[in-house]
Amino acid sequence: MGDEPPPESTLAEPTTADSRRPIAVLVVDDHPMWRDGLARDLGARGFTVAGTATDAESATRTARTVRPDVVLIDLYLPAVLDAIMGIALELPDSRVVVLSASGPSQDAVEAVKGGASGYLDKSASVEDLVNAVQRAAAGDAVFTAGLAGLVLSEFGRMSADPQSPWLTDRESEVLRLVGKGLTVRQIADRLVISRRTVENHVQGVFRKLQLHNRVELARYAIEHGLDGESEE
Repeated sequence: MGDEPPPESTLAEPTTADSRRPIAVLVVDDHPMWRDGLARDLGARGFTVAGTATDAESATRTARTVRPDVVLIDLYLPAVLDAIMGIALELPDSRVVVLSASGPSQDAVEAVKGGASGYLDKSASVEDLVNAVQRAAAGDAVFTAGLAGLVLSEFGRMSADPQSPWLTDRESEVLRLVGKGLTVRQIADRLVISRRTVENHVQGVFRKLQLHNRVELARYAIEHGLDGESEE
């Protein structure tokens, strides 16, 4: 699906880190009402809706053209992991946040391993959505308690691999508390550390998971012709 012009905004524009332009978002979903409604909500709050797409293949193609700061994509589109990995490899400055109506799952963990910056439930409020897009554009990991618990379990499965990234004791402790549903403030109070330190620990876990996957991404690029040796 081609680009759609963003709705007119009457609010202050959320901007990129350099504050020179609004955050550009690509919205990918196969349900027209949800996709168009999300685009309207973002446009009304000052984001630039750089385009929309209905499937994973057109998402990758459109992302190459518009180079968005953030891609919001439905987790259960066919071939969505291929799109996430392709965007992460080809467009490292574009952050991918997966959206799901069914709650965190192993599929969400695989999306994060494939290069997604995080996960957001479709039942989240518009305010939560705006916050998630701004955080993703700034390079932060977007996570929920359920996803954090699944990521921690994934590290447990990966621990037998000598090339796996190892969590520090504090990272494990923080992530277990997040997985139990504690808020950042509650974790900070319990561990007597700042809220920013809590957030840094969780983001560090996500970064380690993604760094572990760079070898797999490189292998994917070679196998799928994304290493510059094939035509687009």
